[in-house]
Amino acid sequence: MDRFDRIPEIALAWHRAGKGAALATVVETWGSAPRRVGSQLAISGVGEIEGSVSGGCVEGAVVAEAMDAIEDGKPVMLEYGVSDGDAFAVGLACGGTIRVMVEPVGAVMPVALLEELVAARAAREPVAYVTGMTAKPRLARTGFDERFRMDRSGFEPDGETFVAIHNPPLRMIIVGAVHIAQALVPMARIAGYDPLLIDPRESFGSAERFPGETIRHDWPDEGVRVFGLDARTALVLLTHDPKLDDPALEQALSSDVFYIGALGSTRTHAKRVERLRERGHGDAAIARIHGPVGLDIGAAGPAEIALSILAEVTRVLRRGA
Repeated sequence: MDRFDRIPEIALAWHRAGKGAALATVVETWGSAPRRVGSQLAISGVGEIEGSVSGGCVEGAVVAEAMDAIEDGKPVMLEYGVSDGDAFAVGLACGGTIRVMVEPVGAVMPVALLEELVAARAAREPVAYVTGMTAKPRLARTGFDERFRMDRSGFEPDGETFVAIHNPPLRMIIVGAVHIAQALVPMARIAGYDPLLIDPRESFGSAERFPGETIRHDWPDEGVRVFGLDARTALVLLTHDPKLDDPALEQALSSDVFYIGALGSTRTHAKRVERLRERGHGDAAIARIHGPVGLDIGAAGPAEIALSILAEVTRVLRRGA
């Protein structure tokens, strides 16, 4: 699972420290390549590394080429075949081929551009790094909607322009530290989300029930304001209590969250819709709410309900509906 790495940040720090740095990026793969397109490895001019482009299969060769590129100040495009034996060693059934582009910081990747990229990542701002062997690198916030939605880096149809997508980590804010949440939190984490819990009832949202998790005991509208609501966040409301769900729900309707789901029967949701209309929310905004929450898979019990919720969140993220 790809977690939110700090590869660009580390490369910038090495450059600022006077060590020199390069970023190696997987730009194309064939077969069962160990790492997906967009995966990165940072290399310093003194041989330090962070990240991975092949799960260990070809890192040594990439590091050597990158150190030469730092010295020469020129980009390099590398291609490697990963043998079946090497692939098996990193957990794949068979090998493949990868192409890796190496860009020295400063000489090829402008420092100001890398600083802007790092700042955007820190602000949880989706951004695309657009580059190529002959193209002038730039950042783009628009024009790649499908790539942003699918977290999909890759070459454009011209075969020359490479787009590296830098999306913030996915988050799932769960209002209501109930039994379903106990199943949903670990599932969400496995799927790549940072789960965040809100429940003013401390007996529900306790460290004993949710060890090691981030929990706020604020009233839900205050809790979601503290965590923040953005386009990489899913909001799941599980308290089944309008006094707790509705304040957070109203905050979400005026935000860019990609998913809003609320627990409750069809009758409960109809009452929820009526309350929201009375408070001035339009039908288009209300239609963003998935209620009853989760895909209809005939779920029985907390774990299956949690599974149905995660499945629906994934569908909305990847398909937009």
